[in-house]
Amino acid sequence: MPTFSAEKLTAFAKAMFLAAGVPEDEATRVATSLVLANLCGHDSHGMIRVIQYVDAIKDGRLKPGAPFNIVKQTAAVMVVDGGWGLGMVQAHRLLDRLIPRAEGLGLAAGTLKNCGHIGRLGEYAETAAARKMAFLATVNNHGFGRGVAPPGGKEARIGTNPLCVGIPTKGDPVVLDIGTSVVAEGKVRVAFNKGQQVPEGWLLDPQGKPTTDPGVLYKEPRGSILPLGGSQAYKGFGIGLVLDMLVGGFSGAPCSTPGAPNMSGNAVFFLVLDIDQFTGAEHFLREVSGLADNIKNCPKADGATEILVPGDPERRSCTQRRQSGIPLDDGTWKQLTTLAERLKITVPG
Repeated sequence: MPTFSAEKLTAFAKAMFLAAGVPEDEATRVATSLVLANLCGHDSHGMIRVIQYVDAIKDGRLKPGAPFNIVKQTAAVMVVDGGWGLGMVQAHRLLDRLIPRAEGLGLAAGTLKNCGHIGRLGEYAETAAARKMAFLATVNNHGFGRGVAPPGGKEARIGTNPLCVGIPTKGDPVVLDIGTSVVAEGKVRVAFNKGQQVPEGWLLDPQGKPTTDPGVLYKEPRGSILPLGGSQAYKGFGIGLVLDMLVGGFSGAPCSTPGAPNMSGNAVFFLVLDIDQFTGAEHFLREVSGLADNIKNCPKADGATEILVPGDPERRSCTQRRQSGIPLDDGTWKQLTTLAERLKITVPG
């Protein structure tokens, strides 16, 4: 697999977005976010998405330079129409407005509809934690992208609706960023691009039978992804269901809906909480940092070498990949080079 530095990939992605008509500041934001996802080990939300975004720009589903339209606001709430702008651009604009409100009021919540895919939610949690804010977020696929079937069903009914919670500590933040399906759809796409089978327990075929073929998600009739939880999958499906309801209900966007158009987008819900305005930052940081340390210092079972908390794997991957480079599978790299040739962009060597 070809391997590149973060700087080379960021410049490459930015050049393609600029060639696709994206303003420079927005191209920088999106390229940086995608490569950060690769650095953190989440290739499903990294450079593989450049093709998706550029195609959506070309056919008019995404609109670079779209305004940030505030539909409704109170002191603690913002409801925003993203105008089908690029997701990372509009989502960071929302977070940048929510944090000062939370600093004044103790908490603030905001939603986005008509917004492009916003990428890895952990990025926003890390941004909030750096400002000593706790953070909770979720998205749905704006009605489309129903990849998860209910337990006992054989047709998908909801998306892989993720849950992200960020907790600042005295050191690195704890960042839980999980899909409510057993695996993110993007990880299935990575396997598909590599021409590899996926592990057992990820997918069902269109008849509701287990399969290891990632192609069932990308051809008709479509299969589905299993909910999080294995034998307790109803729990994962239930969490994904209520998150879908909250995002669609609060934002003004659709919940998962049969026949919804593929807009390559998300509807978004963010909640930001100022840790200083409850029992105080000193108590908060002492208690959560102590708990995180206690978890890591737990006696290890036979065969275990270490115990991690959420956010540790991403930080470790980031350190490693900054040193050794970011690998891209051959299938994704071929798609990127084909796109670059179409856009007349020089491919990094």
